[in-house]
Amino acid sequence: MKRTPAAAAIIVMALPLAFYADRQKTPGDWQRAFNLGAAELATVGENPYFILKPGSQLMLEGQESGKTVRLVVTVLDETKIVGEIETRVVEERESENGALVEVSRNFMAIHKSTRDIYYLGEEVDIYKNGTIVDHEGAWLHGSKGATLGLLVPAAPVIGQRYYQEVAPGVAMDRAQIVSVSERVTTPAGTFEKCLKTEETTPLEPGDKEYKLYAPGVGLVRDGPLVLISRSLK
Repeated sequence: MKRTPAAAAIIVMALPLAFYADRQKTPGDWQRAFNLGAAELATVGENPYFILKPGSQLMLEGQESGKTVRLVVTVLDETKIVGEIETRVVEERESENGALVEVSRNFMAIHKSTRDIYYLGEEVDIYKNGTIVDHEGAWLHGSKGATLGLLVPAAPVIGQRYYQEVAPGVAMDRAQIVSVSERVTTPAGTFEKCLKTEETTPLEPGDKEYKLYAPGVGLVRDGPLVLISRSLK
């Protein structure tokens, strides 16, 4: 989900989700394993900060390195089995000055009780001059040591730290909860009590990215990109 591709595509292998029980976590650690069973996850639902329902769409835009970047995030009416888990496909399309540069198909599921959103991998197409040139950053839960991560908790606690992706050498994005009371104004409106996360990765030490999620809406700021429109069919 971090808009920085990292490695080549991975082919899925089925492993039981319960295998990844969180046995090593202690206070202050980055949580990277989650004690879940496949039956606990669903492909449709929402928590205060993420709407996982087909037709939900967010459009963000901003300036990066002198270019106008647009990111369109759409929850598709499509599912995919990843490591024996049924997931919802969430498509991200990114363009620079109107030219498509990346399309990613992200695989997500929601916990039926806690409403936490989990991330089970992505397929990535990198474009140059209208042609696919790479698949950097792709990974799948259950393949080559990769396991699911927590994307957006339903009840975030300041200081909480967790991995969003656990694909060694490929994608190791992690987030820390910075605030749950941010106020954000974008072309799409002003949003109160927003969740703010700081994202880092051990694969790129020193690199930081901040995201803001508005209650009942979802992602409203992604680095320099801000929400310009939203819809729910």
